[in-house]
Amino acid sequence: MIRVLIADDEALVRGGLRMILGAQPDIEVVADAADGEDAVLLAARFQPDVVLMDIHMPRLDGIAATERILAARADVRIIMLTTFDLDEYVYRALRAGASGFMLKTTPPKDLAEALRTAARGDALLSPSITRRLIDHYTATAPVAGSPGLADLTLRETEVLRMMALGLSNREIAGQLFVGEATVKTHVNRIFAKLGVRDRVQAVVLAYQAGVAQLRR
Repeated sequence: MIRVLIADDEALVRGGLRMILGAQPDIEVVADAADGEDAVLLAARFQPDVVLMDIHMPRLDGIAATERILAARADVRIIMLTTFDLDEYVYRALRAGASGFMLKTTPPKDLAEALRTAARGDALLSPSITRRLIDHYTATAPVAGSPGLADLTLRETEVLRMMALGLSNREIAGQLFVGEATVKTHVNRIFAKLGVRDRVQAVVLAYQAGVAQLRR
C-alpha cells in the first residue's frame, strides 16, 4: 500500500482527494492537514510514502513545509498541488526537493498514477507543463554552480539531456540502443556526481547550467 498524506487548506479539496484516492486498491490516505504546520507534524507521526502538498496554506506554506519534512526524512516523496499551470512558487518547491507538481484539475486516474510514479522513486517530469515551467524559471533564476557536472562522462551528459526532455529510462534505452538496466546505472551515477536526490533536481540543475535546453 502507498501511504499518502494530503495537505490543503480547503476542506472540500481534502475531502475530494481522500475520496478519489480512497477508491484505489493500492493507496491509503493516512491523514490530512489543513496547513503546513500540521503537515509537518502529521508527516512525522504517520510516516507517509507520498505527500500531496498545497503550495498556498496558512501558518506555514507548502514550500517551507516541504523543506522541513525532507530535512527530517529524505525518502518521502512530495508532490506539490497548484491551481495555476505557471505558478511562481512551483520552481522554488522543486528546488526545495519536491518530486514534482500537479494541477488540482488533474483527472482522478492521472492523480492516482502520479502517486504510484512518485512512490516508485521517479519524478513527475513527463507533463509538458512541467518542462515549460522549469524552462521559464531557470531563465531568470540564479545559476547554482555544480562541480559535479564536469565529472559527468559524455554518455552521462547525454542521458542527463534526455532526462531533461522528460524521457523515461525505457525511452532513453531505446534512443541509445542499450538495456534499461544500463540506463538506470547511468542515472544513479549522475545523481551521485551531482549530489541530487532525484530526476527533478538533476533536470533543474541541468537547465540552470545550460547543459539542457527545452525543445519547442
